[in-house]
Amino acid sequence: MGEPVEYAWTPSGSTALHRPVFVIALQGLFDMAGVATDVIDGAVERTPAEIIGRLDPDTFYDFTQHRPQVYLDGEGDRQIRWPANDLVIMRGIGRHDLVLLSGIEPDVRWRTFVELIADAVETLECEVVVTLGAVAEPIPHSRTPQVFGSTTDEQLARRLGLSRPKYQGPTGVIGVLHERLERAGVPTISLRVGVPHYLLNARHPRSTMALAQHLQHVLGVRIDGPDLLAEVDKWRHLHDAAVAADAQAAQFVGMLERDYDQRVESNLPSAEALAEEFERFLDERRDLDD
Repeated sequence: MGEPVEYAWTPSGSTALHRPVFVIALQGLFDMAGVATDVIDGAVERTPAEIIGRLDPDTFYDFTQHRPQVYLDGEGDRQIRWPANDLVIMRGIGRHDLVLLSGIEPDVRWRTFVELIADAVETLECEVVVTLGAVAEPIPHSRTPQVFGSTTDEQLARRLGLSRPKYQGPTGVIGVLHERLERAGVPTISLRVGVPHYLLNARHPRSTMALAQHLQHVLGVRIDGPDLLAEVDKWRHLHDAAVAADAQAAQFVGMLERDYDQRVESNLPSAEALAEEFERFLDERRDLDD
């Protein structure tokens, strides 16, 4: 594989980004069924965005694990689609401009990958970094999953009612990125949504929609995310049919529904309340920096 190259994260024109927030999701250990990356991919497809950088796939991937795809273009010519990690920006969509990275967890050179992301965060003067994830949980497919957040920043945790991460064990590159940014004093938030564990890797657009809506509310931005209403309905019917065909599975899902409904009665703060506290935190941080 080739040696790492120099990257320059520079938006076109001279206009600085407005209070940018960096949002990242990577296919891999913490993206069950592609739920988290679908949030960013859907937003980029439907909202005007500008690509400002691309991480060289030769540097980070074993192509026997993440194989490039061959396809025919509109004129019938063969083309190759390589594993991609594109850095894009969205302007004028609310309280913050967004810097987005949706890609694939690298196979090698994790520290180099993380340093490049940290360099982009610093160069673009991002106020906070938000990572998106999806994990298997014992929740029913018939309910909208809750979105949970965590941070090691004590003030953010107190303001937003977030948990402090307690996990110890094997991690993904997102875990390495969090540790690197924390050492640099960059506030980081991890948002994760549950995916019914009994669905394995079947698509669950209800989880994607929940994560996308929560992200928009908290950050105070308006992005045309993936149009998932039809997909949610389609996959709900598919999942219902699969469960109904197995009496034991139907009984199990009924138990999950009762447990879920009891837990949701003690709700977390609303997304709107979290958004207000998020802005207060950033305003106070800027005042301190000034």
